[in-house]
Amino acid sequence: MSIATITAAHTQNKLQNGAVLIDIRGEDEYNREHIENALLQPLPQLQQQGLPAGAQQASCVIFHCKSGMRTRNAANTLAQCASGKEAFILENGLDSWKSAGFPTQFNASQPLELMRQVQIAAGSLALAGTILGWLVSPAFYLLCAFVGAGLLTAGLTGFCGMARLLMLMPWNRR
Repeated sequence: MSIATITAAHTQNKLQNGAVLIDIRGEDEYNREHIENALLQPLPQLQQQGLPAGAQQASCVIFHCKSGMRTRNAANTLAQCASGKEAFILENGLDSWKSAGFPTQFNASQPLELMRQVQIAAGSLALAGTILGWLVSPAFYLLCAFVGAGLLTAGLTGFCGMARLLMLMPWNRR
């Protein structure tokens, strides 16, 4: 089962004709920036619960993520969820929507997406460990090893201790 991709301009046209846009990203990403009137149904929920209530009666649904990668990777699942409906994937996701000049709802008061925070924190710690190891003491290279071990553990198990810690930070509390 396959699902076709369409451009942002074609998506805009479909939306004006009654299609429903479904954002499959996480809630933190959606809260920071989303396309107006897009329904949030993160991919794991979509797989478990199917289409959101607001899309049940639509004859056409269009799925999107940030860059299009998640939607392309989940194309078969999305096609199954949209069974019996005309369904598309927004080519290159939210990025192409913005590149085409279409507006988004952006809320700068919302924190960066959690995975971006993890990337920033891990990169900063690894860089600090490298610089301090070179300038101060080789013992600081252990910081790089610690970060690497944490990332490896996260990749292998799906548990990210750094993400759990960052979720406790005041800016991530809701």
